[in-house]
Amino acid sequence: MTNPTNTTVIAKYEAWLNDPLIDAATKEELRGIAGEEKEITDRFYRDLEFGTGGLRGVMGAGTNRLNAYTVGKATQGLANWLLGGLKPEGDGPSVVIAHDSRNYSPEFALDAALVLAGNGITTYLFTALRPTPQLSFAVRALKASSGIVITASHNPPEYNGYKAYGADGCQLIPEEAEQVIASIGQITGFDEVKRLSREEAEAKGLLRWLGEEADQQFIDTVVAQSLNAELIQGGIGEKISVVFTPLHGTGNMPVREVLKKVGFKNVHIVPEQEQPDGYFSTVKSPNPEEREAFTLAIKLAQQVNADIIIGTDPDADRMGAVVKNNEGEYVVLTGNQSGALMVHYVLSQLKERGQLPDNGIVIKTIVTSELGADIARSFGVAVENTLTGFKYIGEKMTSYEKTGEHTFLFGYEESYGYLTGTYARDKDAIVAALLIAEAAAYYSSQGKTLYDVLLELYAGFGFYLEGLESRTLKGFDGVQKIGAIMDDWRQNPPTEIGGVKVEQVLDYGKGHDGLRPENVLKYLLEDGSWFCLRPSGTEPKIKVYFAVKGESKDAAAAALETLKTAVMERVDRSE
Repeated sequence: MTNPTNTTVIAKYEAWLNDPLIDAATKEELRGIAGEEKEITDRFYRDLEFGTGGLRGVMGAGTNRLNAYTVGKATQGLANWLLGGLKPEGDGPSVVIAHDSRNYSPEFALDAALVLAGNGITTYLFTALRPTPQLSFAVRALKASSGIVITASHNPPEYNGYKAYGADGCQLIPEEAEQVIASIGQITGFDEVKRLSREEAEAKGLLRWLGEEADQQFIDTVVAQSLNAELIQGGIGEKISVVFTPLHGTGNMPVREVLKKVGFKNVHIVPEQEQPDGYFSTVKSPNPEEREAFTLAIKLAQQVNADIIIGTDPDADRMGAVVKNNEGEYVVLTGNQSGALMVHYVLSQLKERGQLPDNGIVIKTIVTSELGADIARSFGVAVENTLTGFKYIGEKMTSYEKTGEHTFLFGYEESYGYLTGTYARDKDAIVAALLIAEAAAYYSSQGKTLYDVLLELYAGFGFYLEGLESRTLKGFDGVQKIGAIMDDWRQNPPTEIGGVKVEQVLDYGKGHDGLRPENVLKYLLEDGSWFCLRPSGTEPKIKVYFAVKGESKDAAAAALETLKTAVMERVDRSE
């Protein structure tokens, strides 16, 4: 990335201060950073870009911040794209919009709807916060041309974001995103952003509200994915104790409703985290990948002797689970472990019922463990890898739905995203909560815990162990450092790491296995382990993924630690 000149940055900063369309409060915020060169540079050195999860950034004033103006500009670009080249079903384009519990999410969602209305595009807006997977479902159910969800997923509270979806309910794939980005880039001033008032939009029928009927349709569709409702309703649903936390997000109502309808009657909600809270005041980060997020849930679980703890992130597309080990301690499952358990549960149940199709497929990402893949293949089910980002899984689902080459059975990624069923094209924490609770109940009826089943899978397929390390590098300097790290590893690939020979380097930047080029490096080692370097598409981080396979848990843990240490020492030197 070219170093932004001070003159260019200051010119952008002053343009905002002098723009008559920028409100007084925003200008006051900008005046408050006058003379702070580093802060001004961070806010104006670039425009927010679509990454793995769309538009995402810290809220505040500036081109590199999420605010009413950047949301409005992005929406105008999307509108121009929809009106310029898309050929939707019906008379004209339509868009569905949802939002999560973050601060300013309702305002950003309404503002996007009013910009679309200003362009004559019919918009369906949910009356209150709703999960991201419900947005994906609604786009498909309403046969809309596109969708928008205002969310920053599991990011810290200062963040918010803007995800755009296509007519299939899948996040925009790179080719589509590039077209929208180009459309946004053609907008030279905020005076080009068209907008109606709420009253005008409603009067013209361009702003329509979605409520209970849409909710029920989504809930019923998720419930239909149940594989053991009769067993749950036959009594085990009363015995299994579930603790659930929505982590102040959108999962509260739908998860509770789905579990209730399937037959779970002993569900305890973490009271301190039940209500929406854009500050996520009881956690450092509303991320079910982190044990700290489950502190209150584990405390409640100990009180009620829960069999399983379930947590969903703010927009309810990621699900984390906590189970008891053989010592009675609560352990947080990794995304890979939960995914493997669900793959095994879904496929075993389909096979038991004689419903396992000959052309079934499980789709995962290139940084996801091979344990789930080995399990799937043991059932005669095909496995396919995609790049990181559930949109790539969704894209494959749509392709196979059209060709009939494969029947989609399960899709997942190590970052706690899962889906079964074809009603959506994004990861769904609601259906994942149902599946993991149902699996716990099913195995309980056989005298096993989920932890017992996990150990059985390790015994049968090998002790797979994975890890993730990251380095947060903020601002323009951080972007440069991340680039330097990737350049160093790409130009000077290691021949060995931690005393183990590197057998193969997969540079996805050049394209690999028919996948689109992406800035990802994966190193395959002689002992079957691997690690992967990938800049995050949604946060100022470089992520490093690790995977090993050992003959025992202790051997795998030792190998993982050795690999992590050796790789991260070099990553830190590469900065």
